[in-house]
Amino acid sequence: MRGTAALLGLVATLVACGPPTSDRIKNAEKLGKQETPAQLVEAGRAFAAVGDTTRAEEYLAAALERGGDETKITPLLLEICVRDGRYQMAIEYARPYLGKHPGDHRTRYVLATLYAGVGDLDRAQAEAEGVIAARPAEPEPHFLLATVLRDAGDRVGADAQFREYLALAPRGVHADEARASRLLAVPPPAAATPADAGAGAGAAPTLILPPAADPPASPMQTTPRPAPAAR
Repeated sequence: MRGTAALLGLVATLVACGPPTSDRIKNAEKLGKQETPAQLVEAGRAFAAVGDTTRAEEYLAAALERGGDETKITPLLLEICVRDGRYQMAIEYARPYLGKHPGDHRTRYVLATLYAGVGDLDRAQAEAEGVIAARPAEPEPHFLLATVLRDAGDRVGADAQFREYLALAPRGVHADEARASRLLAVPPPAAATPADAGAGAGAAPTLILPPAADPPASPMQTTPRPAPAAR
């Protein structure tokens, strides 16, 4: 889940945080007394800036209920929930939003990452594949899908997506992990007979996992034999 954790960290960048000064807290409380969606959003932003994510969510959710622009408010709610580690709550905000805005591929990518974060790999895969179908040239969804497939045990499928990511972003932020996670192609034996060569023509190379550390030697290998008795 290393890749998923890194991607979740990238999601939490939508609201800028500031120092919890008394002036900002007083301003947030003053804004909270207003009732228009725009004022509620401003209050939510102010509470988020001073680290009060609970009240920030309350004001932003109220702004949605009162007809605020959900294309601007929902990303803020997602960021706040992700910052608190409340991924399931973020999913509850994202799902109905995408039902109304299915073309918002950025939010769909966030939803796929959230599903991966809670271990719902089937839904994570479906959402990631949806983003890739719409935006095949974006590298991040390929990396996300690769990590999901790897966690699900599909190493061959993950390998293909890691390679897609590297083709699109060879110096990307996840490039080192993608390279380390690829499968290795093993060429056919050099001393194959003509019959074997004909039978194997066109066959795909065997795939193996990246090399692992040598296992510890067994006691039978490490225990020395007793020296023979002197005569």
